[in-house]
Amino acid sequence: MSDMPDWVTGFPGAVTVSDRDHRIVYMNDRSAATFEKDGGLALIGSSLKACHNERSKAIIDRLLAEGGRNVYTIDKAGQKKLIFQSAWRDGSGEVAGLVELSLVLPEGMPHYVRG
Repeated sequence: MSDMPDWVTGFPGAVTVSDRDHRIVYMNDRSAATFEKDGGLALIGSSLKACHNERSKAIIDRLLAEGGRNVYTIDKAGQKKLIFQSAWRDGSGEVAGLVELSLVLPEGMPHYVRG
């Protein structure tokens, strides 16, 4: 999965992809920078579970078993972030791993209700 399009590589949000066995198979530039203190790109090939607590490990297992997504916001280092974790599927429709998008939300970001 290292042959991602340029737009993903340089995307301003962190994109981290794992396979079904919890192994990180791709990190874009922002993901590598976000996790630099933990090893950055050297994390490719390591387990997602190595850096998560028991609650998070259970969510990872559920997403890999059932598909679906886990979405929430956090405040970290003075930044509000949207975390979007979702199963991805292979060509046969089977869950093949997880994708996590981490996006910094600007202060005062507008919210619109559209009909």
